Amino acid sequence: MPRFRHTEDIIRLMSNKENIRDIGIIAHIDHGKTTMTDSLLAEAGLLSPKIAGEARALDYLEEEQKRGITIKTANISLLHETEGKSYIINLIDTPGHVDFTGKVTRALRAIDGAVVVVDAVEEVMVQTETVTRQALSERVKPVLFINKIDRLIKELKLSPEETQKKLGRIIRDFNNLIDIYGEPEFKQKWKVDPAKGSVAFGSALHRWGFTIEIARKKGIKFDDVIDAYRRENYEELQKIVPLHEAILDMVVKQLPNPVEAPRYRIPKIWKGEIDSEIGQAMMNCDPKGPTVMCITNTQLDPHAGLVATGRLFSGDIKEGDQIYLVGARKGYRVQQVSMYMGAFREVVDHLDAGNIAALLGLDLARAGETLVDSSYADRMVPFERITYVSEPVVTIALEPKHPKDLPRLIDVMHRLSIDDPNLVTTINKETGEYLLSGMGELHLEIAVKFMKEYAPGLDIITSQPIVVYRETVSKPSIIAMAKSPNKHNRFWIQVEPLEEEVIKMIESGDIDEIMGPRRIGEVLYKKAGWPVDEARNVWALEEHRNIFIDLTKGIQYMRDIQDMAISGFRWACGAGPLCEEPIRGVKVKLIDAQLHEDPVHRGPAQIMPAIRRAIYGAFLTANPVLLEPIYRIQVSVPAQWVGEVSSLITRKRGRILSSGQKGAVLAVDGYIPVAETFGLAADLRSSTSGHAFWQSQFDHWEKVPESLAAEIIAGIRKRRGLPPEVPSANRFLDEA
Repeated sequence: MPRFRHTEDIIRLMSNKENIRDIGIIAHIDHGKTTMTDSLLAEAGLLSPKIAGEARALDYLEEEQKRGITIKTANISLLHETEGKSYIINLIDTPGHVDFTGKVTRALRAIDGAVVVVDAVEEVMVQTETVTRQALSERVKPVLFINKIDRLIKELKLSPEETQKKLGRIIRDFNNLIDIYGEPEFKQKWKVDPAKGSVAFGSALHRWGFTIEIARKKGIKFDDVIDAYRRENYEELQKIVPLHEAILDMVVKQLPNPVEAPRYRIPKIWKGEIDSEIGQAMMNCDPKGPTVMCITNTQLDPHAGLVATGRLFSGDIKEGDQIYLVGARKGYRVQQVSMYMGAFREVVDHLDAGNIAALLGLDLARAGETLVDSSYADRMVPFERITYVSEPVVTIALEPKHPKDLPRLIDVMHRLSIDDPNLVTTINKETGEYLLSGMGELHLEIAVKFMKEYAPGLDIITSQPIVVYRETVSKPSIIAMAKSPNKHNRFWIQVEPLEEEVIKMIESGDIDEIMGPRRIGEVLYKKAGWPVDEARNVWALEEHRNIFIDLTKGIQYMRDIQDMAISGFRWACGAGPLCEEPIRGVKVKLIDAQLHEDPVHRGPAQIMPAIRRAIYGAFLTANPVLLEPIYRIQVSVPAQWVGEVSSLITRKRGRILSSGQKGAVLAVDGYIPVAETFGLAADLRSSTSGHAFWQSQFDHWEKVPESLAAEIIAGIRKRRGLPPEVPSANRFLDEA
């Protein structure tokens, strides 16, 4: 394993927290994140300057190099010297393609600042907005690097005045995102301003860049840049204003260190008692405090086993430490501690607060898990759940070509779900289907390639992509009653649509299952205006945005059956009665119950099916509807092709939101159903003669048009081997 020339220096400096920066590079796809990172690695001596900008060093997976995109997050620690001081930059390069935004979300939990890269030609795009919104929701401070200035000069041939106007528009549009998504206390402080040093300009490919301060210091003007390109001598720009200096100086001066950032980040990402010993240790990044780490990434290494990577918020960690995983409820002994250097892990004696560590020996660790010193296991409140901006909306069915390989397929699906929590693997025991759900076609295509790499020789047959749907209700139901299989227990249940405001609160993380029913109820009472009796009696919040409330009064044995009733609620929500798609956005109210006095007659086999049947029966009387996933789509295309793009989106049941000039191209913004996007790339290429560049990302769920709903439901039921007709409510309900 290589040992980089400055690893020892980094380890020695790690105790000086003020001189550490934990940062990420985030951007829209192809705006130049990884190319920029190459320049930073070259400066650190980890990459030959001759190939920087082309090596894509942190894209260490073969598939990344082949496609020219970043798929996995990559970590590295750099040493940077400025104004006589040495700084450690813990850097994470993240994916830009929308299908891999889950990895961006997890990386943001580990960092305090982000360099947002924007292409000077394409300007602020859909994914720029998404990653900036994600950063602001985690209280990660952004700075801006406007890349590809060379294209404005060489390709668009803009005058200095036109260039200045374009750059001003990019800065204005970026600050508008901070205005929209930033929290009130950070909006003004975090807006970027070239005069204050929070904006850099340059070309990652040609490895030059500057901030206004550096330009003044070096005596370089924009006319000099234009002149260098006219003389085809941009190499001199690399010498006068090297890119790494601009980016890393901006990072050091503008982004917070791990002593400053936790003071405002911890109250956002951790809802424990701030004045407690653990709370104060994290707020002060105390290396002598209790060991606390938020695990943000897990990967299965074929040789080392599970590698858990995360940010240490307090304490220190070394081989042999006894730790506890709060979510998994299990203690472990740490087998090895490492720091990352791109594709490699460097084994170290220990790491302490403010740093990013990789640990071996924690086989149940998962992204979002909270790790704490074993002696604090009973006092640790877990970190807030990591909230993703997208959901898995496309599914493929898998099967091994040779039946004998079925155990290998199951094993590799399990491994995949560990490496990428945004891939949902499902094994339907009734139908024998093995399903893989992801963000889009590319996400699933890459996943299948990884599966074949994980299990050489495993031949996998995949189905055509299938869209994932949701079931919901559009009005309050009747109060429906169902009996347990032994007829000794009865439940009266009503369902109604969950308020849109509450769904948004769940999606933003304002309320989360991890908070517990009592705190969820308090937030719903204060922020959503729920009646006291409903807010006080929340029993459960389910992952698909459903809430279960107990409105019974004075019923004996209710506490005894509470967990069974909640399990029945979750069972029902996992597969609805229309076509076994998950139920979404429903409030389930338990109105009344009659329970048998003998516990033998009110076990799980009685309570769970009764609750499920009552929910189904009520659901089918509440005007049930099918929801389909909708992508937000942005197409960049020369003006003469805008008509073809607009009519294609409209033909595919989409709608245009806006279109606006962005340099030489027009950006068409709109919505389109996910079901209509299979084959869209070929259609766009053909209708625009290959001139369109497009990207889409999941945006929201929408009611399927009535004219299509029956046909789609029938198709899903047929695929799942269900009877063709949707059952009536009476099938699930009993007479009193």
